[in-house]
Amino acid sequence: MHKQRQSSLCMDNVSKEFNLLIDIVNGKQLNIESLEIDWTLFFELTLHHRLYSYIYPRISLNQEYIPDHIIDSLERLYKQNTFNMLHLSGEMNIIGKLFSENRIPLLMLKGPVLAKELYGDISLRTSSDLDVMVPLQSLEEAEALLKEQGYVKDDYIKTVLNDWKWRHHHVTYFHHKKGIKVEVHWRLNPGPGKEPTFNELWERRSVSNFTGNPLYMLGREDLFFFLISHGARHAWSRLRWLLDINQLLKMELDWKLVRHLIKTNHFLPISAQTLQLTLTLFKSVMPDHLVNLSGKSRGINLAQKTVFYFENMVNLHTDPVPVYIARYHSHYILSIMSWQQKIYYLLSLFYPFPEDAETLTLPKRLHFLYFPLRPFLWLKRKLKQPSISS
Repeated sequence: MHKQRQSSLCMDNVSKEFNLLIDIVNGKQLNIESLEIDWTLFFELTLHHRLYSYIYPRISLNQEYIPDHIIDSLERLYKQNTFNMLHLSGEMNIIGKLFSENRIPLLMLKGPVLAKELYGDISLRTSSDLDVMVPLQSLEEAEALLKEQGYVKDDYIKTVLNDWKWRHHHVTYFHHKKGIKVEVHWRLNPGPGKEPTFNELWERRSVSNFTGNPLYMLGREDLFFFLISHGARHAWSRLRWLLDINQLLKMELDWKLVRHLIKTNHFLPISAQTLQLTLTLFKSVMPDHLVNLSGKSRGINLAQKTVFYFENMVNLHTDPVPVYIARYHSHYILSIMSWQQKIYYLLSLFYPFPEDAETLTLPKRLHFLYFPLRPFLWLKRKLKQPSISS
């Protein structure tokens, strides 16, 4: 491990409540009395960043300075999350056993297994659903099994010429009686882009036995790759994702393999950004194999772009996203792409979109015509769109 120099990120416009949240996560003993904290905003930040379950056990260090109603609210959320994680653990065990009996390879991506792996205690991390991964060829069989258990497909992907296989990465199922959502992945990330195949992930899998039955999850090196790609795609707008990375940085990994995964899949800019952020917020100690990634100027620049999300408490998951945020995020996504990823993205624009089929309906046997027609169909839609002034 290597001790890094301090990051040069500018955090001047981040609220003192945000900084207080970071200090509590880092276990600092504070003199909160002199800070004039807006406790309502502080509480909202713990909710937004999904850190209430992690900080509640840590506030005992500063309990004398924190209002009782804030402590009581955090305690209530902590208990609710613990019960929810136990509920998810039971369902995760059922699904894992079901898929194993039907010989469908299943990887648990997030949920209680991730909390147990990273924090050693499922109550310290929040999860709203279960994320699992199966091979693409097993997707239909997986759907049939979930439907037998009472799950209903919650989203239907529009597609043309099978673009769903690489443009999308998961489909959602919901069990109304149990109140549980399951996202079934066939890719780690939406395409286009390069990533490890399911077979590669399966060969490097690790096993978790905390529910009593063996459950398979990503090996730590693949988990690091997955979590940085997922968090960066969402601009690290929830601090929980960065805290996950900080926890992984404390563990034993084959960092040479991690570096190989980052380089071969073209995620160098994202990894540099991630390491700069964990250095700034959590004073992380960098593995030797990654140390030169965290000092690159592009990593600092990309990390600086995420400060916008810290300053504005951006929620990318609730529609409609304000126009100014949507525009910023669109530019941000392009900025974090490596040059190889930008080439993949540009090439993907020439592949027909479902909107092309909606603009001009053709018989399925003639769908190949959407390739030459795509520029004209795109222009037709653009001309029909109302201009957005703000």
